[in-house]
Amino acid sequence: MSQQPKIAVLVINCLQGGGAERSVLTLGQGFHKLGYTVHVLRFKPLVEYELSPDLNYHLLRFKPYKLILGETRRHKIFARALDRYIVNNIGQPDIILSNLERPNNVMAYSQLPNIVNVIHSTLSLYYKFDQVHDLNQLKQKLTTMYAAHPCVCVSDGVKADFVHHLGDITPVSTIHNPIDQEAIQRLATAFVPDIPTIPQHQDYIVHVGSFKAAKRHDILLKAYAKTDQSLPLLLLGQGKLKDEIEQLIAKLELTDKVTLLGFQENAYPYVKHAAFEVLTSNREGFPMVLAEALAMGTPVISTDCQSGPKEMLPEHNLMPVDDIDAISKKMSQAMQNPKQFVAPFDENLLPERIAQQYIDFMQSIA
Repeated sequence: MSQQPKIAVLVINCLQGGGAERSVLTLGQGFHKLGYTVHVLRFKPLVEYELSPDLNYHLLRFKPYKLILGETRRHKIFARALDRYIVNNIGQPDIILSNLERPNNVMAYSQLPNIVNVIHSTLSLYYKFDQVHDLNQLKQKLTTMYAAHPCVCVSDGVKADFVHHLGDITPVSTIHNPIDQEAIQRLATAFVPDIPTIPQHQDYIVHVGSFKAAKRHDILLKAYAKTDQSLPLLLLGQGKLKDEIEQLIAKLELTDKVTLLGFQENAYPYVKHAAFEVLTSNREGFPMVLAEALAMGTPVISTDCQSGPKEMLPEHNLMPVDDIDAISKKMSQAMQNPKQFVAPFDENLLPERIAQQYIDFMQSIA
């Protein structure tokens, strides 16, 4: 008699174009390769990625529950609905991975077993601990949320920050985000970029990331303006700060040098054909764009923000956070000789290896 496949459920708010969302889909492929039946459950209908037929997809809308007064009460009621939905439509999961803030808030009240919270951001930076009026109240709220289940942090930096601020409240481990090198390399050859503002065969610099404060596009542009601008700069992404960034480009007189291409469902060819990739964030969890560039053999330079980059890049490839002069100097070096910033790809990041780490973690705390 054949054994029923084990069930993995990955819960996330939506599947818009972000790193955490992409990591959920990639990790789902890892569990699929290990023989699991994989279900991705989201709270909002938005999808900006091509969805693999290997996985099963579910939508349980959170929006109607926003009418319920009181955040705690709202999350408790939605958690009961979520539990019923999973049991009735999916079955009894062997592992449930809850990703990002809203799912983690909701799953704190779930009565299902085998739940793990996946923490994608450095909490003290994400919640701006240094600016919060009542930090103790915020920490108590976070403790209530995360003590309910074991936690996995996507980098050592995220884990160190978690333990430092919240203490020994639950079993916690570091497991990096998965990177599907084979799929990335295949997608990277899907086309040769045709960028109207950049002549064919001319080298360029690429930055991939949403237009939000943490990515520090303003620092990137000010640093780039101080170089000789011998290579044009290509920005891939979208977000609420786009208008501000466009205004800054004009103010710095970089209109002829900087191109905004918006969000690209397949950004890999643009990264593959770049002279190098640059990241100037002042906070990250595990910056997948760096690992994906390494998977394609593209040189990378990055700010040494609190979590992530130093765990995958040599010191030579790192720059101080928010330091325009240092970033400008490193960009100039990379323009002169990009190959000095090539770094190896870590095969322990392959999806099935990362999925196995989750299984091992669950077994270690059983």
